[in-house]
Amino acid sequence: MNPKEKAKEKEVKAKATENLKEEKESKENPVEETAPLAEENELEKQLEEANATIEDQKDKYLRLSAEFDNYRKRTMKEKAELILNGGEKSLSSILPVVDDLERALQTMEKATDVAAVKEGVELIYNKFIAVLNQNGVKIIETKDQALDTDYHEAIAVVPAPSEKQKGKILDCVQTGYTLNDKVLRHAKVVVGE
Repeated sequence: MNPKEKAKEKEVKAKATENLKEEKESKENPVEETAPLAEENELEKQLEEANATIEDQKDKYLRLSAEFDNYRKRTMKEKAELILNGGEKSLSSILPVVDDLERALQTMEKATDVAAVKEGVELIYNKFIAVLNQNGVKIIETKDQALDTDYHEAIAVVPAPSEKQKGKILDCVQTGYTLNDKVLRHAKVVVGE
């Protein structure tokens, strides 16, 4: 073979090898291209699902937030109404006592019998104390009681007339009251020493 033929043969072999490589690559590439396409489609599907979940959760959050805001506003309104009208029951139970006091005042203008007026006022007082008791208000007992600083306030200390009365309450200057076992006003008392 002459050198020209050798060169031509080499050229043909090189072209054949190149063609084989291209065929091989073209066969491999479609497999490689379909795999990334399938993977990309799968990722897009997952992304859509994640976005749908996010939108759903966002909607639930917004609804819950609005519901809580409405609840907060409603409870604030109810609390304000309770504060404003909370004493309605107590006050309406006192109104009959006020009516009795008005009648007593009218009777006092015309009455000549002081004992009858005194008896009427005592009845009104007893009715008023009963209404207070119904609403949970009780008088703090002081007569012959030992001084209890949770309920009593000593405003004076005087010598006790007997040994038994030392440290005990001798006189009540101002009556004390409790509301459901909570002190509304301490009883102001005089204690024996």
